[in-house]
Amino acid sequence: MKALERRIAIVTGSSRGIGKAIAVAFAAAGANVVVTARSRADLEAVAAQIRAAGQECHAVTADLADAADIQRIADEAVRRFGRIDLLVNNAGIIHAVVDLVDFDPKLWREVMDVNLTAPALLMQAVLPNMIANRSGKIINISSIGGRQGAKGRSAYRATKAALINLTESVAAEVKTHGIDVNCICPGVVDTPGFRGTFGAQRLEQHGVMRPEEIAALALFLASDAGSSVTGTAINATGSSNRLFR
Repeated sequence: MKALERRIAIVTGSSRGIGKAIAVAFAAAGANVVVTARSRADLEAVAAQIRAAGQECHAVTADLADAADIQRIADEAVRRFGRIDLLVNNAGIIHAVVDLVDFDPKLWREVMDVNLTAPALLMQAVLPNMIANRSGKIINISSIGGRQGAKGRSAYRATKAALINLTESVAAEVKTHGIDVNCICPGVVDTPGFRGTFGAQRLEQHGVMRPEEIAALALFLASDAGSSVTGTAINATGSSNRLFR
């Protein structure tokens, strides 16, 4: 039997980058996947790839700054598959380097909504189903940036730090229901989001990981093999670890 055979997974931000790699890895491990992002065309391409590999996939176009869209993701997953076993909160906004004094308040609120409030609300939406089934795995994608602040990165790093704390808090609340909640803190990963914000030259300054490396860790946490791990934030920095500089 495959590691995630017959399990139902929701992966946000799964049209590209880390989210796409996780969705594809989960499907390869036997899961049926609900993919969600804002771009319908990109989502359908991922869904087609998953279906071609023999798994079911349901694409939900959604804006994670909209609470109604967040609830709709959970509702459509239950309507289509009857249950939710796995949730990966991956979607996020990576903003350009800008000091707080110059930060656009509208962008600040959007970063907070997508990077922090959306994961909280989506956990809130799926937990009743997981609690009823007395099982579930939730994986939040934070960042190594959530471990420490940095110049010009106030909004992004504040949300990623808060997501680590949120992970620990929810894990403490739901462990008695058989649900594990963990967090992954990637270092520099070669994704369209990173390239679009910082450029390819920035990637050359660090040890760079592939999205599939983060997906492999997510797969471990989502599987029964990771059952001893909960309430934990795992650094996944590869060769970009400061120890190696």
